[in-house]
Amino acid sequence: MNDLSLYSLLISLWSCMILVSGSGIAYDNGILEKKAHLAKAKHLFILSGQSNMARLVPEESFTPAVKAAFGKKRVIVVKDAQGGQPIRRWYKGWKPKEGNDPVANGDLYDQLMTKVKTAIIGQKIKTVTFVWMQGERDAREEHGEVYAASLRGLLDQLKKDLDYSDINFVIGRLSDFDMDNERYPHWTMIRDSQVELAENHADFDWVNCDDLNDGLNAKGQAIKNDLHMTPAGYITLGQRFAEKAIQLIRR
Repeated sequence: MNDLSLYSLLISLWSCMILVSGSGIAYDNGILEKKAHLAKAKHLFILSGQSNMARLVPEESFTPAVKAAFGKKRVIVVKDAQGGQPIRRWYKGWKPKEGNDPVANGDLYDQLMTKVKTAIIGQKIKTVTFVWMQGERDAREEHGEVYAASLRGLLDQLKKDLDYSDINFVIGRLSDFDMDNERYPHWTMIRDSQVELAENHADFDWVNCDDLNDGLNAKGQAIKNDLHMTPAGYITLGQRFAEKAIQLIRR
């Protein structure tokens, strides 16, 4: 190799590497930037649904658990929920099995996304996890046959609006409130569809709620297989949601 070729080779190598003074280690500049990006990126958790989500206080159990797992400054938790609401107020493509009524609205979804997009302004996001506790209203109105498809549609809607293709989805399965389907005719149908969906799609998982609605409610009254959970039940629910979310992120 002549002196000119050797000089050109040295110049080329020097341009691709940055020497870290005093360390004796050379790093590629692009790799450094990528690592810096990942170090600052955050895990986004979106919690939504109807009354059993509305009564859950993330700060009591969910948020501390995900902060312990990923770091206090590495997580963003956004919750927006409203009691007694059907999934069609979130999923804009919702349709009943037959006919045209009722119709989808999507207003609660828009309300939720306003909160989410405000929370992530200027942030770099590493993962997105959607935590969902809903289905009671759809069971009562007998829309169980379209519920699983609606959940898949809701996930696709989130992916499109957030421009993020890899979103995890954690479902709180309906409790054992009406296992005979007496008051809510599609109760067990929706329970089963939630589990089937979660167990057959890698981006879904579910948590059990059957033991969270027994004991003393917020008024100190004894309850058994109630529609709503006990105060202690909501704390446990938050912990279970966090455990599943962490597992999906680390899988």
